[in-house]
Amino acid sequence: MILGQKLVIIMPAYNAAKTIEKTYRELPFDIVDEVILTDDYSSDNTIERAKELGIKEVIIHKKNKGYGGNQKSCYNRALELEADIVIMLHPDYQYTPKLIHSMAYLIANQVYPVVLGSRILGKGALKGGMPLIKYVANRFLTLFQNILINQKLSEYHTGYRAFSKEVLESINYNINSDDFIFDNQMLSQIFYAGFEVAEITCPTKYFEEASSINLKRSTIYGLGVLATSVKHRLNKMGLLKSRIYQKK
Repeated sequence: MILGQKLVIIMPAYNAAKTIEKTYRELPFDIVDEVILTDDYSSDNTIERAKELGIKEVIIHKKNKGYGGNQKSCYNRALELEADIVIMLHPDYQYTPKLIHSMAYLIANQVYPVVLGSRILGKGALKGGMPLIKYVANRFLTLFQNILINQKLSEYHTGYRAFSKEVLESINYNINSDDFIFDNQMLSQIFYAGFEVAEITCPTKYFEEASSINLKRSTIYGLGVLATSVKHRLNKMGLLKSRIYQKK
């Protein structure tokens, strides 16, 4: 518990057997109440490693549902467990669990309802090995989104995210895509609903076992980001009525 609020860590996993233990061992269990791992039909022994570590909440997908579909299972289960604060941490150890305290306290103290771990604030991204082409694409997409959505985030593409229960119960994330664009649609919904978002500097690590998407999937994701931003702006102007912005 953190200030009397239940903290649940969710881990959307896919072939994370080599990195899950290192990630799990660094979780701050002085404040973490539950850990949920959802295995999205991995081809390695992610499930066995999770159970060996003592993770009780292991959700097993019988077929691959995609990155977004994996997250939906995580968030839905966290709300079923009556979480007050939910933090998504990838089990590939690309993001450090050591920021969980900072992210959780911002929400628990009602400073912000959403906190993102940003790889772009400071020089953490390139220092941590982010490929230059991904860095440039990240900066371009973020600039485009900030202009259309009228925000000032340093990046929209981090996978390190913390949410209050109020946010998750307010936005209809289950209607979003099951693919990688889910993350972007979710942030668009959050801003559309009027919630404020905080960012903290997050070092990142790029290495062989860390998850990544290929050029083709990255291109599809980038086009989806542009489309989401345009739709957000058109909905705000009253020229479009997209289902993803409807309340639950």
